[in-house]
Amino acid sequence: MKARNGSRPRSKPLTRSRSSRWVRPVVQALHAYVPGEQPRIQGLIKLNTNENPYPPSPRVLEAVRSAVDGRLRLYPNPTAQLLREKLAKFHRCSARNVMVGNGSDEILALAVRAFVEPAAIADGTATFDSDGHSGRDRSRSTVQYFTPSYSLYPVLAAGHGAHVNGVRLAEGFTLPKPDVLRSSQSWDFEAALSLITTPNAPGGRAFSTAALEDLCKRQRGVVVLDEAYVDFAEENALRLALRYPHILVARTFSKAYSLCALRIGYAVGHPDLIVALDKLRDSYNVNALGQVAALATLDDLPYYRANFRRIKDTRGRLSEQLATLAFEVLPSQANFIFVRPPVLAAPQWLEALGQRKILVRWFDAPAVRDYLRITVGTDAEAKALVKAAREVLVTVGPGRSAGGRAV
Repeated sequence: MKARNGSRPRSKPLTRSRSSRWVRPVVQALHAYVPGEQPRIQGLIKLNTNENPYPPSPRVLEAVRSAVDGRLRLYPNPTAQLLREKLAKFHRCSARNVMVGNGSDEILALAVRAFVEPAAIADGTATFDSDGHSGRDRSRSTVQYFTPSYSLYPVLAAGHGAHVNGVRLAEGFTLPKPDVLRSSQSWDFEAALSLITTPNAPGGRAFSTAALEDLCKRQRGVVVLDEAYVDFAEENALRLALRYPHILVARTFSKAYSLCALRIGYAVGHPDLIVALDKLRDSYNVNALGQVAALATLDDLPYYRANFRRIKDTRGRLSEQLATLAFEVLPSQANFIFVRPPVLAAPQWLEALGQRKILVRWFDAPAVRDYLRITVGTDAEAKALVKAAREVLVTVGPGRSAGGRAV
């Protein structure tokens, strides 16, 4: 059929309202995870995404360069077998206890898919509550975590169609005691999956292994201990993943090992849990250059441990210097600090520092909107931040309040 002018009529473009009918309602309603800004501005001091300020070791860079050859036409090892074996040796366990992922985010996503029933799948013979699900079924469909913590957790849960149970941390962003959680009935000890970030983000506090074990051993479902920042802490909970059959530890090469760009994460836990994750992962989920870089990293650990010490030393000095400027600085065992700034509101500080080419992170959520999260950079970057903070305070003037706290 032709139009009156003799040309073929154009089909009408699909409007948003027409095309959205093919999108699952849960996805339409989803608020996607918002990553930190990645601007490319000359002279910018970037302290907003917890990247390591120091580069990978020279040995790692050379290993990656050497791997850029004709092998790029080949698929990578589908199970990252050599890396799994080396990680197993590093953690004194079996390769059967280890799975490598496309960043630890893939590990978290696979855990939701492997251990949590979507809420739409229910036992039709059960007695349902006001939400249409029995207590038992609701727990089988529940992903829970403490708040504030990694803002990807609710996105993964909602996208899977799971029930979400976010439970507030105790005062000062500390871990609530199990008896308090039980008496408050806020925490579901039957939940299919519990995600616990330690050290916590964005607060920076680390939870003791003893406290984590006390909570985890009472849990009936799977627990993932998300240890993305653990290399900057004083202790870790890996032994719990090798002791208890329902606990997984998730780690990453991004933060401590300067490999954000190559996306390498891994899980350690009981072989049955590892097999479940492995069944759902993408084929060839870990690229070949990432595997090469991670293997070389494990061969040069002294280089990275020296950087851990440098970052922790800078973290301590930066915390003390900001405290002298009336910032409230929470104790941190991560490669960032969480601060409540003086005089101005946190969003105003975000803007004021940005005008001075220093980028930090602010979260617009009730529990944390008075705070800024600041990545620990190099000593020079930390000094620049403190200098900028002094300039802002001088500009505002002593004792003046503009929506924040007075000094």
